[in-house]
Amino acid sequence: MRVIDSHTEGEPTRVILSGGPDLGTGNLSDRARQLRDEHSWIYTATLAEPRGHDAMVGALLVPPSDPTCAAGVIFFNTVGNLGMCGHATIGLTATLAYLGQIGPGTHRIETPVGVVTAQLEDPNTVRVTNVVSYCLQSGVTVEVDGIGPITGDIAWGGNWFFLTEFDRIDLCPSNIPALTQAAHGIRSALNRAQITGADGADIDHIELLGPPKSTTAQGRNFVLCPGGAYDRSPCGTGCSAKLACLAADGKLSEGVVWQQESVIGSSYDCSYVTHPSGGIVATIQGQAFVTSEATLVFNTADPFRGGICTHKRES
Repeated sequence: MRVIDSHTEGEPTRVILSGGPDLGTGNLSDRARQLRDEHSWIYTATLAEPRGHDAMVGALLVPPSDPTCAAGVIFFNTVGNLGMCGHATIGLTATLAYLGQIGPGTHRIETPVGVVTAQLEDPNTVRVTNVVSYCLQSGVTVEVDGIGPITGDIAWGGNWFFLTEFDRIDLCPSNIPALTQAAHGIRSALNRAQITGADGADIDHIELLGPPKSTTAQGRNFVLCPGGAYDRSPCGTGCSAKLACLAADGKLSEGVVWQQESVIGSSYDCSYVTHPSGGIVATIQGQAFVTSEATLVFNTADPFRGGICTHKRES
């Protein structure tokens, strides 16, 4: 299996160029379900130890069903599919540029939740215009073990998020273990209370919000992803969900740039335009860098050829 690895503002992406399962050429959301139902081995085999680690996100390149798109892609992590992934879209675009398959300009990319656009500014800088994002419910309170009541918003940014202003623990790298524990507690509390996204969808991303450390940013976040790893980048779909909440609360105007820091200090420049549906369309700009090219080998004699599974999606 041929892959290219990159990182976007610190968060890794592994693009699968060849050797993945043949999913045909049908509707991309149907192909994503086929990947989940028939080829779930790919999650841990390509991303988990010993070939990867829990923070990696996979991007399986597939033929787009929309002929206007430069590529089709299914995003996944070690425990399952992702709807959209902002950092991985930036990483994928930089990877395609590295391969000489695209040049500067705007490119349409088909994902299971819709078509997004990626504007390649230079070999490493990409502006992604996301699917429509919106705030589903604000002011939701849950009782979290060991913490107490936590109030936040439920929003869609390509994945489902619970976003909360969190001042109990400073959002800095030395506190990542404590922040991870707190976010796990919030996700468990949401599950116990049967609080979901639209149509009963799992809220599988928890976004803790706080003040920025730099003088140029407007906010900082810590995002816990479904597999249990934290996002090293500011999280593209999380930023989209954040902007949707800011717009719904009248706290950020259309077209104004919001710079979002991650817990490790990397940043995205974000803005939005209003969508006729009442939601927003967010644009996220960040940088990605290719880090390696590799061929993954699956030896039938290797007892760990399918990867080492240490996490599962919480439900």
